[in-house]
Amino acid sequence: MKLEVQLFASLRERAGRSVLALDALPEPLDVAGLKRELARRHPELGELGFVRGVVGTSYVSDAMPLSEGVSIALLPPVSGGAPDSAQALAQGVFELCAASLDPALAQRRVEDAGCGAVCIFTGTTRGHNRGKQVVKLEYEAFDAMTGPEMARIFERCRRELEADDGARALRMLVQHRVGTVGVGEPSVVIAVASPHRDLAFRAARFLIDELKGSLPIWKKEHYPDGEHWVGERS
Repeated sequence: MKLEVQLFASLRERAGRSVLALDALPEPLDVAGLKRELARRHPELGELGFVRGVVGTSYVSDAMPLSEGVSIALLPPVSGGAPDSAQALAQGVFELCAASLDPALAQRRVEDAGCGAVCIFTGTTRGHNRGKQVVKLEYEAFDAMTGPEMARIFERCRRELEADDGARALRMLVQHRVGTVGVGEPSVVIAVASPHRDLAFRAARFLIDELKGSLPIWKKEHYPDGEHWVGERS
């Protein structure tokens, strides 16, 4: 069996390429078996136990069977836009941004006469982390998957917080930087508006916690004497 495996962030750097073409793979083969085969053929990739498989734009389990020709990506742990119509904001708008983020502008985009509360979360680059001086961050995203995965996060947020189009309405905007971000600059902005403050606070907290856990965006810290992919376990 033949497969092509897409690699991102630290895996891409270790392999020295973004795609690995594999042939003569054993059959049957699942994602776990693919990881074992990669570890044998490409030991430079390091520990793959925490690496997640993606087929199309969805995470898959290690037990998922693979067939020849399927497109699979392996993602290390993770650390444009829609129109601002009322319906779009109620569903949640997500944007990857190469330019600087403006939290005040994000707030104005979600404001509405029917919403008495607007909650803004801004994540900025710290100047020190893990005992090292940070000079800048570098973000890399799996563009084809970030939108669909963030849509699933928005859906879970609405469902778990029991949002509706009345007293529990939500208007949500999430922006995330890609590329180089300097110390003190925003890397993520979450803006949520709702008729009441409790729901706005809870939604903003839900969104940042969930995207940190599953959104395929990776962060590399740069120091005066080196660099490090945040979240690496190997």
